[in-house]
Amino acid sequence: MHVNSETFVRDSTTAVQNTTLQSRLRVLNGFTVKRNQLFAELPDGEELRDQAREIKRHTINNLDQYLTQLEANVVGHGGTVHWARNGEEARRIVLDLARRNNVRRVVKSKSMVTEEIELNEALEEVGIEAVETDLGEYIVQLAHEKPSHILAPAIHKSRSDISELFAEKLGASDLREPEEMTLVARKKLREKFLTADMGITGANFGIAETGTIVLVENEGNIRLSTSLPRIHVALMGIEKVIPKLEHLSVFLRILARSASGQKMSSYVSLITGARKQGEADGAEEFHLIILDNGRTRILADEESRESLYCLRCGACLNVCPVYQKIGGHAYGSVYSGPIGSIITPAFAGLAKSKDLPFASTLCGACREICPVRIDIPRVLLRLRNEWSEQLTPDAKPPLLERLAIRLWAIAMRHRVLYNLAFRLPALFQGPMLEDGKFKHLPFAFGGWTQNRDFPPFARRSFRSMWEENEGPRK
Repeated sequence: MHVNSETFVRDSTTAVQNTTLQSRLRVLNGFTVKRNQLFAELPDGEELRDQAREIKRHTINNLDQYLTQLEANVVGHGGTVHWARNGEEARRIVLDLARRNNVRRVVKSKSMVTEEIELNEALEEVGIEAVETDLGEYIVQLAHEKPSHILAPAIHKSRSDISELFAEKLGASDLREPEEMTLVARKKLREKFLTADMGITGANFGIAETGTIVLVENEGNIRLSTSLPRIHVALMGIEKVIPKLEHLSVFLRILARSASGQKMSSYVSLITGARKQGEADGAEEFHLIILDNGRTRILADEESRESLYCLRCGACLNVCPVYQKIGGHAYGSVYSGPIGSIITPAFAGLAKSKDLPFASTLCGACREICPVRIDIPRVLLRLRNEWSEQLTPDAKPPLLERLAIRLWAIAMRHRVLYNLAFRLPALFQGPMLEDGKFKHLPFAFGGWTQNRDFPPFARRSFRSMWEENEGPRK
């Protein structure tokens, strides 16, 4: 997977100063508000989250069993299953299928896995036209950009940006309303659907019990991509399998609510093998590519294994204070935001993405909103520790800073030292205060106050004020 997260610090600094981007990212709050409203109206919402987590936990712990079962049932329904250890093998499988079937045009649905393995670029290199059919993906493809958000790929673009893009690339000028732009895109894409030789999709779920691939969407483009071309290829990460058809109802009830604030996605397609005799719709050939690409490395690590529970809903991006300021492109990876900060190091290596685990305030909002309760902050702390352990003495923080952190750790383990550590600074902070705030912190901590004020230490602890009002703790 191509990653350029080495430039995260530079790119995130640039993004923070982009006022247009800031205004575009504010729409994320609307997703979260709708999500919270719908979960509040769902009587068993929290129980469903617990059920979904338990299903994922059980499945991931027995992944070999369910993947084997999925393969057998896909084949039993006339499909073909291919196994890919990495992106190179997955690309080669798709290209071989395209060559054997003389494919010249491919229509694609929104798929993080195909972005992960850079499939579009591989198809274009051999002269095959690959057309993104999700409207947001179509926009970023026309702009030669990468998606900025799992759910809303073109969230970083304004209405005027898209209007100018359509005028330049599609010859449609003076488009002002979203409905006008959508109509232009629809007309262009309809011709692509009708002349495509192959449809390529991802897979939201693969049901081991039945060999069924489940796809959710709101635009209807996936329905066309899987039914009009004569060949349908679905790419699925190994973590997308679930054991039974009855489990699907649990995930469908929490996925759309978490992703877009809907009770249910507009379209839910269940595809079981190729088109059978007597059926009017569906592809003549169905191929399922099951991709590893670093996922077994995550599986082998008990602490980071739960990141494989991810449903790719994007809810953690919507509430992340870091993502809300810098957007997705600064992360330099297909997977951005909190979830990207823990899975990109696993896919691409920590050395290439060392800054991503530090791109978090550790506020815990991502953990609270995750539909399957992935403890993202805990995994981020683990990755930070791993990177710190790898540093050479010259690359580590200054001695004074390391000493201060060690003393802090000791104080946090002993109540008397903890109380003393806060009382003494409160008594002696006077000469360092300016207008009631620290304007400049001493020694290695001065960097904190370059762009912000540091509040003064309270002269009284919260514990003492609490005991005064409520009485001593019994």
